[in-house]
Amino acid sequence: MDYSIIFRRQHPEYRRNRDCWKRCAAAYSGGAEYIDQALIQHVSEVDPEYAERLKRAYYFNYPRKIARIITQYILSGDPVRINADPLLLEDFSRNGLRTNEVMRQFSTMLNVYGSAWMLVEMPCFTGSMDSERQRIENIRPYAVALSPLEVVDWAEGPDGRLEWALVEENHFDNRNVWAEPRSAIRRRLWTRNEWKLFEKDRGEVKLIAHGRHDLDQLPLIRAVEADGFGMQCKHWFEDAVRISDAILNNESEAQMNIIKQMFGLLVISENFARGSRPARNVNGKSDHKFSHVLARSAAIWESSEESGISRYIAPNGVTASVIRSENQQLKNELFDVVGLTIIRETRELQSAESKAWDHQQICQFLLNRVDLLEQTEQAAWQLMHCYDPAVNIPEIAYNRDFSIADLQDSISSLLQLRDIEAGNEFRREIARTAVTLLSKYQKITPERQKIIYEEIEKLLPVAQEEVKK
Repeated sequence: MDYSIIFRRQHPEYRRNRDCWKRCAAAYSGGAEYIDQALIQHVSEVDPEYAERLKRAYYFNYPRKIARIITQYILSGDPVRINADPLLLEDFSRNGLRTNEVMRQFSTMLNVYGSAWMLVEMPCFTGSMDSERQRIENIRPYAVALSPLEVVDWAEGPDGRLEWALVEENHFDNRNVWAEPRSAIRRRLWTRNEWKLFEKDRGEVKLIAHGRHDLDQLPLIRAVEADGFGMQCKHWFEDAVRISDAILNNESEAQMNIIKQMFGLLVISENFARGSRPARNVNGKSDHKFSHVLARSAAIWESSEESGISRYIAPNGVTASVIRSENQQLKNELFDVVGLTIIRETRELQSAESKAWDHQQICQFLLNRVDLLEQTEQAAWQLMHCYDPAVNIPEIAYNRDFSIADLQDSISSLLQLRDIEAGNEFRREIARTAVTLLSKYQKITPERQKIIYEEIEKLLPVAQEEVKK
């Protein structure tokens, strides 16, 4: 059977956004490779001068800061996971990443791409399985965050659920110390009850493995920003990257202007230039001409009708300050467009109403992201339970309070709520809120948190009975 179509398939959304996703990923990664990609050579800029500017350039990685700060806000407090498996909490990915760390990766991918996938998988095994073998071989479900660049194609069934998906994998095998390492690009086809693994070898696509999972659903969870790709729109991070690129290029210009102030441009008279002999190369040929290129790094000469005085000229220092001022304005606009700015650049005091609107803007953005993360993690635990019924499906609640809490006011409010005559569940919820508040000031491990919640469940009904007596 000809499997070559497997490596040709691309979803229209993937094809439409692939280049943008790669550019956003490169901007987040930063470094010399991205500077080489983003720095622009002027039309009138000679190659040697551009090469020097490229070597000197540095990059303020605002895209990474923006992507990370959103995730840090959301996960500033650990989500509540009642009855979660402690082993999975500490190793959610089967390679050492905790649940919070996997969700942090997933959140950052959403920020960078506007779309992300979560793959929940189970290691393949043959023969019978008991608890001892499961522990020794670490055979259990695990979750991996995938960027949209890794899921190249997919389709939905008549029921609106995913029918199949193609995941691209970079395979690298160096387990045999006596053999050369082997790398290959593979594609895994997931369907609702099985998977097939394909590899391209010397132009031929081969089916190298297959298996069943019998979940009656794909072990893939897709999250998309509702007001982005959900509305057939581009993702806001692309605009953030373009503003960041402008800052990179402006900063490079400012830096070179400072260099030119230290090392001025030589201007000589035309008479001196005409009377000078061309320099000879190693072969004795006079093919090295006197510089007559108008550029910031080459000497220029002027006619005798002009000043006729050899001298050095340099850019005005005002130029660099103007560029730096422009960059500061671009930075302010960048964070404002993203929605992370609450401080106004003005001498007038910001009104309480204005502050409230700014705070509401940030909170609403974060709340929308929290909903996506919470739903994705809940779906991941459900898939793990389908793989292994011994895995509990925990009750998950992410932090939705992004204000700076005042401990005294918060405790006072909780005590007042306790005076309201209500049932046990209301009293338990107040106690759980107190635990959440306490965790902001004192880190509580998941194990101790579970014990506290169990005590809340046991003690409150007793306390209620004592009140009745």
